[in-house]
Amino acid sequence: MSTMYRVISKYKIVRGMVSYSFLWPAGSLIQQTIEGKNFSNYDWVKCIRMGIFGTFIIGPSLYIWMRFANTMWPRRDLKSSLCKALTEQVSYDPLLITTFLFGMSLLEGKSAREARREVKDKFFDTYKVGAVFWPCVQTVNFTLIPQRNQVVFVSIFSMIWSSFMAYMKHTEIEKIRQKKQEKKQKKLEKKMKKLAEKLQ
Repeated sequence: MSTMYRVISKYKIVRGMVSYSFLWPAGSLIQQTIEGKNFSNYDWVKCIRMGIFGTFIIGPSLYIWMRFANTMWPRRDLKSSLCKALTEQVSYDPLLITTFLFGMSLLEGKSAREARREVKDKFFDTYKVGAVFWPCVQTVNFTLIPQRNQVVFVSIFSMIWSSFMAYMKHTEIEKIRQKKQEKKQKKLEKKMKKLAEKLQ
């Protein structure tokens, strides 16, 4: 136990991996609980998949990104922090969302074609939420949190994000398409209404 503690304390990448191995399955459990499930009917396989992704994708990739960002912008003032947060939003986050939707689909046993379709249908809606959520979190993180604790700080908010990601992942594609179609229909109706008012 003491050896494991020393490894976690010494290697920040391991600390991040351990954090995400618990937090992403926890996010899945939160999402399932919101849906009305309980201990007797939780989908534990889904939690395991989330744990695999959190441990081996989120933890290491976030550690690498943090190292890169802090090397590029070593200062901790607001301007540098905003640069890091915005750069993350246009580079790291899109890649991560794509990897999540595609990779989790493959872990579910879906084909590469089905995985690509899921990315196409769900990416933009997921990214829009992340574009509001993560810049706020990361600006605080890069400005106020010591570098050695930044991955752990982000992991707390990542549990909230993982709950949302789990929701998006398991929302039926047809429901998403239906919502998009309804939005298009409403926009069209508004345009037609405005046009009719002009013609009167």
